[in-house]
Amino acid sequence: MSSATDPEVVIDAFIVEVRPYLDYVLATTAFSACLLTLLVVLFAFSTKESRRRLVFRLNVLAICVAVTLGILVGLAGGKAMINPFNQVSKSVYVASVVFALFPPVMYDSILLIRLFALYPISITPAVTLLKIFGFPFCIKCARVIVLSIGLDEYVSSELTTLTLEEDEATAWFRNPKMTAEWGMQIADNLYSVTIFLYNLHVRTSLFKRAGSVAAQIRQIFYISLANFVFPLIFNIAQIICITTDRAPTTGTILLMTNNYVTIIGVLFATLWFSGSEWVRTRNEPLPGHMVFSPKPNFGMDPVTAGKSGITFGTAGSVNGADSGKSMAPGEENRYTMA
Repeated sequence: MSSATDPEVVIDAFIVEVRPYLDYVLATTAFSACLLTLLVVLFAFSTKESRRRLVFRLNVLAICVAVTLGILVGLAGGKAMINPFNQVSKSVYVASVVFALFPPVMYDSILLIRLFALYPISITPAVTLLKIFGFPFCIKCARVIVLSIGLDEYVSSELTTLTLEEDEATAWFRNPKMTAEWGMQIADNLYSVTIFLYNLHVRTSLFKRAGSVAAQIRQIFYISLANFVFPLIFNIAQIICITTDRAPTTGTILLMTNNYVTIIGVLFATLWFSGSEWVRTRNEPLPGHMVFSPKPNFGMDPVTAGKSGITFGTAGSVNGADSGKSMAPGEENRYTMA
């Protein structure tokens, strides 16, 4: 009887051992494939002008970082499933942890860059910039410091990949540094989104007579709100998991999923702007005509109001129209959506 049950016990133990790695590999593979598809779409709908913008390049960099995470997780997880006693080197394992923990700071910075469309560096007083960007800059630095200390404590405690994985559950459960990082991430995103959405709300009130422009800004409002709500849900779920579940599997999947969902949210916003500009470049009969037009035209697609595909320059145009003034050709760039 024992000889018949022993193989079953061994097989069950093997399945329990490799199942977390399988979950990691499946999750990262699916999301990485989705990001590669979105990358192709992003380039397809981009223009030469949009590809020169910082936000576009940061989006491409974010996709590359996320795909690298998928490769590292696939390499580490695949080796653990195929040969549990000869896993990847410690450096590869640590690299996968780094690519899972640190990139969210960069992704949140991409969202923060949208504020520069509302507060251009060239014309905004230094004191105002310090008031607006001082808090998110300090909290991002604090997040990097907390993550660095936590990673150093985890990595320096063990010498091999196998011992690091064995100590993973102990290092995970109720880790104060990870909990602090996710709490600061919530505060960071809440601040940035609140400032951005408040300014959008103020500018939307200026477009009561230009319904198409107001509708477009409301779409930006909903996109920005979604970019905050979904990561917030995952952050709360991560905090609940790390304080209640000793096994790190669920929390790790939530962490990686949160990374990919954040990137996808930012990409959808960029694709929305790129798609609008792509349509503009094919429908606009005379390039630059609307940019240098002496009077704003609210009867046409608001995307044609500026070079960038969607600008806040129309807000200045409304004020100019009310006062009988027109906006200077160079002034529209101060409100350009990055």
